[in-house]
Amino acid sequence: MFLVTGATGGIGRRVIRLLRQREQSVRAFVRLTSRHSELEHRGAEIFIGDLLEEKDIEKASRGVRYIISAHGSNSDALSLDYRANIELIDQAKANGVEHFVFISVLGADRGYEDAPVFKAKRAVERYLSASGLNYTILRLSGLASNLLPLVEQFRETGLYLLIGDRKNRTSIVSTDDLARIVVDSVTVEGARNQILPVGGPEILLREDIPRIFGRIFNKQPVIINSPLFAIDGLQSALGLINPQIQKALGTYRTLLANEFFCTKDEIANLEAIYNFRLETLENFLRRYLAV
Repeated sequence: MFLVTGATGGIGRRVIRLLRQREQSVRAFVRLTSRHSELEHRGAEIFIGDLLEEKDIEKASRGVRYIISAHGSNSDALSLDYRANIELIDQAKANGVEHFVFISVLGADRGYEDAPVFKAKRAVERYLSASGLNYTILRLSGLASNLLPLVEQFRETGLYLLIGDRKNRTSIVSTDDLARIVVDSVTVEGARNQILPVGGPEILLREDIPRIFGRIFNKQPVIINSPLFAIDGLQSALGLINPQIQKALGTYRTLLANEFFCTKDEIANLEAIYNFRLETLENFLRRYLAV
């Protein structure tokens, strides 16, 4: 039995689809307000709970062999990215879980002081590494499915808003490839007790993304390049109203201000460990858009 948190998110939903295709039993940890009918239809066991409640994590973890932590947070990194994962790891130890897969973020080890999510992920990485559990930590660079709303907007308008340095490099992984990596991590020997950077097969400039959109729709992109200080002003203003949102914007600014990409050697190592070729961003988008 697999337990998957973040089950209705872009990663978790695809992980559960793949597990069910492979006829694996899976328990999907979902919120009461989430849409989980597809997961139920595929044969997943639905556990309705709250990751902020230790008793729910304890109940959900009973009788599972593998835990996949695929949940994130909007503005509460301390509670969701940190405390919930610590409790999941503790329950995994108490229940003799055979393998724990944790979705982290590329750059978690860089010490970004103004990025709560990065700090929380790094603390969980350290805790999991020292737990005695078998684990795989996947440091995610960028997620292709996050671009689907932007590409649909581009289809309608031809506009693309790019905040910050358009020359910053990124490597965006197919969300379907990531799901396969996550699921295979519990059985692939080369992934055991490893921290692995995960990105797509290409190192892209951020300005390459609207150009890819343009190729898909045969449309010249209009790139609106906004400077980072626009975020700084918004962050300062919101700090007077909602300090928690101000902190969340710190993570967002960190993502915009820095480069997050995997080297060619890191990608070659990833493909060798999991024994398949990674999909390009353009191919992923064309599949989902049926273009």
